[in-house]
Amino acid sequence: MKILVAGIIARYPFGGVTWCSLMYLLGLRALGHEVFYIEDTGECVYDPVQNTRATDPSYGTSYIHNALEPFGLGDRWAFVNYDGTYHGRSAEDVRRYCADADLFLNLSGGSWFWRDEYARIPSKAFIDSDPAFTQLAIAKAEPWYVEFFRRFDHLFTFGSNIGTAASPVPTGDFIWHKTWQPVTLDEWRTDAAPRDRFTTVMTWQIESFIDVGGNKDQEFIKYIDLPSRTTQPFELAINGPQALLREHGWATVDAMGISRSLWDYRDFIQRSKAEFGVAKHTYVATRSGWFSDRTACYLAAGRPALVQDTGWTAHLPSGEGLLAFSSPEEALAGIDRINGDYDRHARCAADIARDHFGADRVLPALLEVACR
Repeated sequence: MKILVAGIIARYPFGGVTWCSLMYLLGLRALGHEVFYIEDTGECVYDPVQNTRATDPSYGTSYIHNALEPFGLGDRWAFVNYDGTYHGRSAEDVRRYCADADLFLNLSGGSWFWRDEYARIPSKAFIDSDPAFTQLAIAKAEPWYVEFFRRFDHLFTFGSNIGTAASPVPTGDFIWHKTWQPVTLDEWRTDAAPRDRFTTVMTWQIESFIDVGGNKDQEFIKYIDLPSRTTQPFELAINGPQALLREHGWATVDAMGISRSLWDYRDFIQRSKAEFGVAKHTYVATRSGWFSDRTACYLAAGRPALVQDTGWTAHLPSGEGLLAFSSPEEALAGIDRINGDYDRHARCAADIARDHFGADRVLPALLEVACR
């Protein structure tokens, strides 16, 4: 098949976001499909050098090229700037590709437009990486926003409980199919020895969906004293109140610094002993079943993950390699359990990544539904 994949690499030019789109492209190509990346959000790029939204898209377009080129995709992308100008491949090239494309995959709002060339593609699917936030926004949205989602043939979400009795999130007449972030396992395997640090990469508060939900700060504050209750060191790569966290025993580094490139981001994860991850309040409060694409990468690197339960435990194994917590006491018990038999938990982590997040398993299931 020919597949057009829309993502937000230039809008958020950081390692974690980049890997999300990249692993769709690589995973689909490995299955024998032809892929092309498009970014058409109508928004300006973020330029971390200037720390501002920039009308000049050169930082973002260079970032896209530098991320895709090492994988043989350097000529397989186009970026549409807020002013309608095309960068990378031309508008005519995009229209020509779309003319006989089979599937349009819109990841996380990689396009907010229904240009004629996208609309004519026979199968169209949206992949929601912000479950609960997305559905709550739709429930209170203006008609144009609701209509945007209606034009997709199929909707997918990382929230495994969305649309079920396990979560109160309203879905209206939309049907959301469960999916996970596909992981290209070979890109994450490592023989490097980990440092003695439980880590994560996180943003304290997000700038989007501010009127429909709660952020990670609301949940993290419940665990802020955790370092005083264990000898296990932690290191947070965080966009947030580093001074406050250090006062409570958390070692911190700047999240944007370790995320400037996809390689630095991957290196940070691979050098970690395990992940300690707290979820956004809305994911937890709604029992959305959200599971982090970042955590899937920790598992693929053979790094155990101790992460807050959002309801995902009904769909994924928990207890060896991947452990859930819902209280500080459960988090402390999980730390002790991982440290008590680290090698076994590391092996189990890699097994879970292969069995549940491997692109060769996730993507065929997604395509089977998306192309009905």
